[in-house]
Amino acid sequence: MDRKVAAFFDVDNTLIRGASAYHLARELYRREFFGARDILFAARHAALYSLFGETVPRVEAVRSRALAAIKGHAVAEVISIGEEVYAAVLAPRVVTGTKHILDDHLAQGHEVWLVTATPVELSEHIAARLGATGSLGTRAEHVDGIYTGHLSAPFLHGQVKADAIRQLAAERGIDLAASFAYGDSLNDVPLLAAVGNPVAVNPEPRLKAYASEHGWRITTFKQSRRRLMTGIGRGVQSASLAGLLWAAAAVVKSLRGRTR
Repeated sequence: MDRKVAAFFDVDNTLIRGASAYHLARELYRREFFGARDILFAARHAALYSLFGETVPRVEAVRSRALAAIKGHAVAEVISIGEEVYAAVLAPRVVTGTKHILDDHLAQGHEVWLVTATPVELSEHIAARLGATGSLGTRAEHVDGIYTGHLSAPFLHGQVKADAIRQLAAERGIDLAASFAYGDSLNDVPLLAAVGNPVAVNPEPRLKAYASEHGWRITTFKQSRRRLMTGIGRGVQSASLAGLLWAAAAVVKSLRGRTR
């Protein structure tokens, strides 16, 4: 029996311009899932990130605060909000060139999976709207349809992405050596290195250099560097601080001056 071929796509700035979780976080803020204190907390850690870089305690602090913000809310409510955000904001930001690649894989009979730190409540909807096979996203724990304030699986970022597709490949009979992966950031290196056909899409300079050194294919589209920055720099748009929908770090500047 022939093993399957799959294509794995990072989402933010690979398939969709900008940080998808940022737009969901803005809407959650508008609906008062979290408030001014949460925004100030996120702003402080965003500033520390920009000055001193990522640290495990810092990421954990933001993540814990973010998860606490959705504790007690219904999963169905967040899914509904995610659907609205996709239709109103994210659909126009789909990168046309990457979408054509995705469609080509589907036409060849390949499985197509989105692999992202974006919450699964949003990433699954994106996958469905784009015709993908499915999505691997960050999962928040819930009981009887209500969020508990904890993660049910590791934050899907960096090496965890690679671990996730290896587990998926074992479950679904996917041949990773024959498969493809697409990403734009140095954080995507573990994902890209896990397959036989890695592709850097509109890569940031560090990934572009890494891909060149390792002989990986580099694909660039004219619309590539329209990063739609959200006010506090590309680094904070990475999965470490803005990957969770409820991580409000990327919302800070756009909502500055707003009071409750």
